[in-house]
Amino acid sequence: MQAPVLVLKDSLKRESGTKVHHGNIQASKAVADIIRTTLGPRSMLKMLLDAGGGIVVTNDGNAILRELDIAHPAAKSMIELSRTQDEEVGDGTTSVIVLAGEMLHVAEAFIDKHYHPTVICRAYNKALEDAIAVLDKIAMTIDVKDRATMLGLVKSCIGTKFTSQFGDLIADLALDATTIVGVDLGQGLREVDIKKYIKVEKVPGGQLEDSVVLKGVMINKDVIAPGKMRRKIVNPRIILLDCPLEYKKGENQTNAELLKEEDWAVLLKLEEEYIESLCVQILKFKPDVVITEKGLSDLACHYFSKAGVSAIRRLRKTDNNRIAKACGAVIVNRPDELQESDVGTGAGLFEVKKIGDEFFAFIVDCKEPKACTVLLRGPSKDLLNEVERNLQDAMSVARNILKNPKLVPGGGATELTVSATLKQKSSSVEGIEKWPYEAAAIAFEAIPRTLAQNCGVNVIRTMTALQGKHANGENAWIGIDGNTGAITDVKEKKIWDAYNVKAQTFKTAIEAACLLLRIDDIVSGIKKKQPPGAKAPSKPQVETEGDADNEQIIPE
Repeated sequence: MQAPVLVLKDSLKRESGTKVHHGNIQASKAVADIIRTTLGPRSMLKMLLDAGGGIVVTNDGNAILRELDIAHPAAKSMIELSRTQDEEVGDGTTSVIVLAGEMLHVAEAFIDKHYHPTVICRAYNKALEDAIAVLDKIAMTIDVKDRATMLGLVKSCIGTKFTSQFGDLIADLALDATTIVGVDLGQGLREVDIKKYIKVEKVPGGQLEDSVVLKGVMINKDVIAPGKMRRKIVNPRIILLDCPLEYKKGENQTNAELLKEEDWAVLLKLEEEYIESLCVQILKFKPDVVITEKGLSDLACHYFSKAGVSAIRRLRKTDNNRIAKACGAVIVNRPDELQESDVGTGAGLFEVKKIGDEFFAFIVDCKEPKACTVLLRGPSKDLLNEVERNLQDAMSVARNILKNPKLVPGGGATELTVSATLKQKSSSVEGIEKWPYEAAAIAFEAIPRTLAQNCGVNVIRTMTALQGKHANGENAWIGIDGNTGAITDVKEKKIWDAYNVKAQTFKTAIEAACLLLRIDDIVSGIKKKQPPGAKAPSKPQVETEGDADNEQIIPE
């Protein structure tokens, strides 16, 4: 008998075949179970302690998974799912995980029966195509201008979140903010850039009801010389600069040797004249507010306050961009290039207010603002963080609707319709793909089932009743009222979802399930290749503060 041939090194661990499939499915189900209770209005919150000892209390699927440290490779790819979902459409992060977990769960039975994973994947992809077709069929288009419908929509999307108890508050904020920054691209397209032009400022203190969307921008800065400069200006002329208003220093140590004492005076005078000329160039345009991203020397400050101009220095670039968008100014790089058209006159009020114990500069009441700040107030930091997460979701939903104004029923109704239609179609699928196809149809029921579970109603009864209602793919609008667990007409209850959120959820979940099913070999314990001649480190080295700038820490 031959000696066994060693191909892989001893240190490598290799698992292959069904063992891997089971491992991956188990891991994915574990991730789905962590998230499962956070689906729907009656959801539980998760409390996570991060490494710094800070607390995150949330039920946003993505926020939870982002904080978790996970060892299993398959589970990691599940987490990526909710991340892509969050970046792509902003909502549905929980459903995506639950759905993918379920898809893998139903596939387990087929793997036990020695179905080939490719067959299962093929069936799943077919099911996905049909599911999207069903979505197209039951979607209804809405009018973006109709505020009540839009409110209902955003509310149903954040109804599952913590802030739903504050009624329309968050929905209002989100809608206002997104309608302000929407830019018409023509051809009926709206481009809404949430990340760049909507700033969420969290200021602890006050009540949640005090949160507002400012028709303009708010920045965490005070004027430079508080006593001398005006803190409230109506209809200000704003100039935005991107250059320092101070004397240019040498790059590195510049030595100037002066022989006579008068030369020193001349040198100082030169500096003063340089700054004066800068200020004169700016003051020519009679601004009321000058804002720069860089430094502003005491001398320049003196000239400005003499001319009655308020100045703010060292502003973040992003904030400066927002102010430019809000008041119609152009950011200028050199004072000598200023033109009348660069001065922003769109703002109605410049004011510095004290909130809590910090000063904030408000540039508000703009005529046509294309940027805005959402000011959130609330009792504690944790609460504000959660409110901000919910607001992010709400704004994404509002953005999605502006981009693609189509709705599908919420409350699990969509999934049930898809499931019923797929079950009917499964009889016409040929060959052995029929069974996984039917299983995929059943897997879609995971969402309404989880909703029912979280309400604490009798799951089996509710599900059978719902399946009966949806039997032939009709009654597309019958779903679960997530608060009571009763079976209702979701159209009346205004429980809706955005079409592209649902479509994205289905696509992401099924594609991920196929990806994980296709894995049949996991090799772990692969070490980084070491250059020949380098000896392996004997023990892991722990670096202390002292040698933090050593060479060895920098990865090759």
